[in-house]
Amino acid sequence: QVQLVESGGGLVQAGGSLRLSCAASGRTLSMNAVGWFLQAPGKERQFVAAITWSTGSTYYADSVKGRFTISRDSAKSTVSLQMNSLNSEDTAIYHCASSLGGDPRKRWNYNYWGQGTQVTVSL
Repeated sequence: QVQLVESGGGLVQAGGSLRLSCAASGRTLSMNAVGWFLQAPGKERQFVAAITWSTGSTYYADSVKGRFTISRDSAKSTVSLQMNSLNSEDTAIYHCASSLGGDPRKRWNYNYWGQGTQVTVSL
């Protein structure tokens, strides 16, 4: 199993920045990719960004390209999401997740999930 713990969420004004972190433990060598997903109230969980563990290839949702950057520290088994130019539509609970394979942009390829961290962007 893989355990994932998110941190770094909070309240920020529109236009501001936040950096989320995801700490992985357990069978991290089995991870193919780590992704970030957001879930707004009453909506389905949506893909935000992902990074493959071995090669560091990155993937982004169109809505965050140019604003968010995902990175990993393999030695520390952590994945970070730097979020800039935040707007009200970014308000959601952000979950990190790990997958064993398949398209990193697809939610159904992820089998371990963290509890999430709240991001609130005020106007």
